[in-house]
Amino acid sequence: MAKYVLLKHYRGAPASVHDAPMDQWTPEEISAHIQYMRDFAARLETTGEFVAEQALSPEGIFVRYDGEGKPPVTDGPFAETKDLIAGWMMIDVESHERAVELAGELSAAPGAGGKPIHEWLELRPCYGVVPTITE
Repeated sequence: MAKYVLLKHYRGAPASVHDAPMDQWTPEEISAHIQYMRDFAARLETTGEFVAEQALSPEGIFVRYDGEGKPPVTDGPFAETKDLIAGWMMIDVESHERAVELAGELSAAPGAGGKPIHEWLELRPCYGVVPTITE
C-alpha cells in the first residue's frame, strides 16, 4: 500500500467546464458537494483506502523563523488565490493507477447546477513512497 494526498486547490477547474466559484453556489449546491465528498470518504473507509481528510479555510498566513531571539515573521510572501489549498484527503492504495482513478472520481464532485465540476486535484505521494507508474 502507498499513501497519497489529494490536494484540492481554490483554482477550480477549466472555465469551459465549470466557471462558478464556490462562493457563488447556493447553500444546497455546497451541501451536495460536501455530501459527495463525505460519501466518497465513507466508501473508501469500507475498502480500507481512506486515511484522513480536512477542508481548509482560505484565510491563513505565512510564518518563518527570523533568527535567534526574534519573533517569527508573519508577513508575506502571499500565495496567489489559485495556489491556496482548499482541503486534502489522504488515501492508502495498492498502486499509482488506483490513486489516479480515485482522484478522477473525486474530481467529479457536483458544483453549481449539480453538475460535476471537473475540479483539478493535485495527487502527491507521501515522502518515501516511490510510485509505480506503468504509463
